[in-house]
Amino acid sequence: MRLETKAIHAGLDVQNNSKAIVPPIHTSTVFEHSEEGFRDGDLNYTRYSNPNRLQLEALLAELEGGEACAAFSAGVAAAKAIFQSLKPGDHILIPADVYAGNRSLVEKVMQPWGLEADFIDMTSIQNIEDAIKETTRLIWIETPSNPMMNITDIEAVCELAKEKNILTCVDNTWPTPVNQLPLERGADLVLHSTTKYFGGHSDILGGAVIAKSSDGIFERIREIQQLGGAVPSPRDCWLICRSTRTLPYRMRGHNEHASHLAKFLQNHPKVENVFYPGLATHAGHGIAQKQMSGFGGMISFLVKGGADEALKIVAGSKLIKRATSLGGVESTWEHRRSSEGEGSRTPENLIRISVGLEHPDDLMEDLERALSYGEK
Repeated sequence: MRLETKAIHAGLDVQNNSKAIVPPIHTSTVFEHSEEGFRDGDLNYTRYSNPNRLQLEALLAELEGGEACAAFSAGVAAAKAIFQSLKPGDHILIPADVYAGNRSLVEKVMQPWGLEADFIDMTSIQNIEDAIKETTRLIWIETPSNPMMNITDIEAVCELAKEKNILTCVDNTWPTPVNQLPLERGADLVLHSTTKYFGGHSDILGGAVIAKSSDGIFERIREIQQLGGAVPSPRDCWLICRSTRTLPYRMRGHNEHASHLAKFLQNHPKVENVFYPGLATHAGHGIAQKQMSGFGGMISFLVKGGADEALKIVAGSKLIKRATSLGGVESTWEHRRSSEGEGSRTPENLIRISVGLEHPDDLMEDLERALSYGEK
């Protein structure tokens, strides 16, 4: 089946005895045991398993081409489960330009817990190889990176990791499986903040880990999911499943509109630089072409000036809303350094925009209005 068909049909028959075209929401926290008592694989308690969560996990695993999926209450909860599946004293490599929430998670929670980590430039395979230690157990890949849109060669990193018996995890939140399939390129795990493009409407919180194999490290991740309890509600699972049915078509719109806006920004006199992997001028464009079928809906760009100019521009829009997060049908943007706060490594003149599904001409008119405001 093609991706569009999978998105609509995968997972619908899981724990759906009614054969409803739209499965119901199962709000019960407990499930009756059989007359023979509880057996392995039976539904028991909703922290361990729930029909809606099983449907969501089956759907996400199918779309990413994995054997298994564990759904979580947030993207950082999914990331934390991966880190906790390692042992204190284990070492990980993580991009220097990584999502600020995951940087904080590593620095403020996991390193005090005992995890060792180095934040490095992951655009260079040699740099990654040089940073590997005897205790390195995981290489965390985020491509495109957040917010600088750096591109990492997934296949090359995974080949290196397998030689060294190191796990790889790719944060695929920005590309989604519509644009990039890391498991096909050798990754062991894929992470998503399902809050973003899977949810797609800025009204659901969630996360997920998809594994190439259902055994090994995934067994520990599942154990942490069930014992730790950071699981999504049945309603949120149902909503993410519903939204995912339209994901391939929404992503086509995000890809198309972002491409238009990136070219517009690239030619604007107020813009110093545009970071979008779909542009031939992007340093990682060649690798992105190899491993991505579309370049996504996220753009970062530098304005001429500093933080004050960037803030004025962001404040000057009428259609594009000033907000963090991303992946909704509505366009949002932000002065990223302000959002990341203390310790941010993002340039002070960088604006990050999540391109929505409004007509691109309306978005370009709004950008022109805001950029002109910034020049006053």
